[in-house]
Amino acid sequence: MNVTEAIRLQAGGLYAIWFREVKRAIRDRGQLIGGVSRPLLWVLVMGIGLNPYFRGEVYGEVRFVVPYTYLQFIFPAVIALNIMYTSIQSAVSVIWDRQFGFLREVLVSPLPRATILLGKILGGATVALFHGCLVLLLAQFADLSLSAGDIARGLSLMALMAFGLTSLGVVIAGRIRSFEGFGVFSNAVILPLYFTSSSVFPLDPSLTSAQTSVIYPEWLTILVRCNPMTYAVDALRGAFIHFQQFDPRLGPAALIAMAVVFFALALRGFAKA
Repeated sequence: MNVTEAIRLQAGGLYAIWFREVKRAIRDRGQLIGGVSRPLLWVLVMGIGLNPYFRGEVYGEVRFVVPYTYLQFIFPAVIALNIMYTSIQSAVSVIWDRQFGFLREVLVSPLPRATILLGKILGGATVALFHGCLVLLLAQFADLSLSAGDIARGLSLMALMAFGLTSLGVVIAGRIRSFEGFGVFSNAVILPLYFTSSSVFPLDPSLTSAQTSVIYPEWLTILVRCNPMTYAVDALRGAFIHFQQFDPRLGPAALIAMAVVFFALALRGFAKA
């Protein structure tokens, strides 16, 4: 077999696995309903309902804590939430394939395990990226005007996030043997990651860091700063509402690190399958 045929075989196998994952997600109506209802709940209910409380008084004058409404502030975080749930939950296909023997059949094929794993992760990441784009359709409700540049930058960040989190889901699925256990454990990972990522509240809502230490306990501040999703969500805010709390370079760096580290861990576990 020459190099061209080998590349064609790898590409064909990669596409087949990717397409299978995407097709499985398309047929899952429950996943699509969740991808639509979740952002509607957060954007239209929580975003609008909590918007009046996202403000403070400075010298008797009522001002927003950050120069955006709460609906605008939480909008990029809702995109991240939709991607997180879809990415990690898509890895349940690993457990499904393991239990019904499909994984064994694929692993004995001529395809390297890295190619098989990459196809599964790209399939899950594609579906997660689509679910993230569903939230973008609600931008008008948040009174956001997104330029083509904003959308292009945001999509690249969302794709990195989807790839990294799908890889994390595969890591979890490699250690969990039941569907029930995966659901419980994945939620135990998603919720702490999300709520300690400065997603639903700004880390520094006051004018000085001294005031921040008074408002928030030190342990919570440490958790937020150590969470890589903090910088990922911050990068999405930079893309979609042009507001960032941290160095703009930290977000892309955190997303690339997540993608590389989690894929390496997933590949290590997949090689032992």
